[in-house]
Amino acid sequence: MFKFFSDSFENFKKKVSNTASALVGNVIETVSEEEEFSEFVLEDMEDILIGADLGVNYAAELVDNLRSQSKIKPSDVKTYLKDEFEKVLNNAGSTELTYKDGDLNIYFITGINGAGKTTLIGKLAYKFKTLGKKVLIAAGDTFRAAAEEQLDIWSKRAGADIVRRDKADPASVVYEAIQKAKSERYDVILVDTAGRLQNKYNLMEELAKIKSVIDKNASENLRESILVIDANTGQNGLQQAKVFTEAVNITSVALTKLDGSAKGAIVLAVAKEMGLPVKLVGVGEKMEDLKEFNPQEFIQALFE
Repeated sequence: MFKFFSDSFENFKKKVSNTASALVGNVIETVSEEEEFSEFVLEDMEDILIGADLGVNYAAELVDNLRSQSKIKPSDVKTYLKDEFEKVLNNAGSTELTYKDGDLNIYFITGINGAGKTTLIGKLAYKFKTLGKKVLIAAGDTFRAAAEEQLDIWSKRAGADIVRRDKADPASVVYEAIQKAKSERYDVILVDTAGRLQNKYNLMEELAKIKSVIDKNASENLRESILVIDANTGQNGLQQAKVFTEAVNITSVALTKLDGSAKGAIVLAVAKEMGLPVKLVGVGEKMEDLKEFNPQEFIQALFE
């Protein structure tokens, strides 16, 4: 499998420092000086974890585990959290983006409007192009002219081709892209989709229809159904994951705008609640600022 753009650990650590402070630093500061876990200390710890967007259920579970035991002391809380977070990320599955060399690879990309789908598609297209792959973008959000226009700009920047039909049925655009990709031997199709959550039923119908076109015409080529979440949305990201998983079988998450966000704990919440691995993270504005998510590096950056 190919590797994404490299980034020094120190650089990555800086980019997740706000999350590290909110999720780990505040807990350690609050509890590590205590001799025992009093109810007061445990409640404080739970409030901090919830406030850091770890999720109510997961935060409660972590604290309840401490409530029902006597071996772990407040001074051990750093090691306890590190072990628990590692376990959750490992249980969510591989964080490597699925890709099959010598074949057509389709990536079905979903997420609400404003989550950073278009930018992610542009950066992903650029990544594949730097690896010498032939890339086609299917502009499936056909009712927002601005979305298509933006995607067009990103495709040119990345050096990728695009199938775009303003106001057309999104499923027909994806069908056309699949036929073109097969006849002209493309390596990759990146499928953009709409994300209008205000009408959940219509959104689900549209996504299901696009997915059906892929299933009928290229089911063996669908590598990933990726949900794009803005790291700054915190727990709302979990709700989005639930809605989109109902509509299509989401296989992984791409987390955008992780740099500077204090809500990166959504990585852990999605892994725990949905069993979904984060595979891609956006950590800046540049084309190269799309990284393959590395769980070990993420945990190390949180706890160092």
